[in-house]
Amino acid sequence: MKAASVAEIKQELKRIPQAQLVDICLRLARHKKETKELLTFLLFESGDMETYRSSVKKQIEDGFSEINTSNIYFIKKSMRKILRTTNKFIRYTGCKETEVCLLIHFCFQWKESGIPVNRSNALSNLYQAQQKKIFAALSALHEDLQHDYIALLGKLEEKEEPVAPKAKVVSFLGIRL
Repeated sequence: MKAASVAEIKQELKRIPQAQLVDICLRLARHKKETKELLTFLLFESGDMETYRSSVKKQIEDGFSEINTSNIYFIKKSMRKILRTTNKFIRYTGCKETEVCLLIHFCFQWKESGIPVNRSNALSNLYQAQQKKIFAALSALHEDLQHDYIALLGKLEEKEEPVAPKAKVVSFLGIRL
């Protein structure tokens, strides 16, 4: 079966009566947990982004508290799981500010957990990829927000071994402090 395009689905949804549309949404929610979580966000949490961010931050903190540090394999696996969950919640919002906020929080939690970034190449690459994602999302924000988040990144860099010096961060964004 070939899936219809988004435009075709949109046109068909406009023609369907509201009661049938509700039934379709509920049927979608029954099949996949991720769809149910997205519907929950859109219906209940999208209006209050700060509460949503704080709940996701709490989940990130809980994930870091549960990391098994006995073996580097378990550390990498746990870090990827936390990041996968964080990215899923970022994808629900579609908001660059939320993306920057949550990824910076992820990096702060990483530093506070005491897990060294340079313990393995995989961890180092994972951390650097998150920094690149933060910088890319930062460039889409308003200048005032960029300045605020750059200050947060400066605090993060004070806690870490130098991965990306502040001068590179600023020049990458094209902003001078």
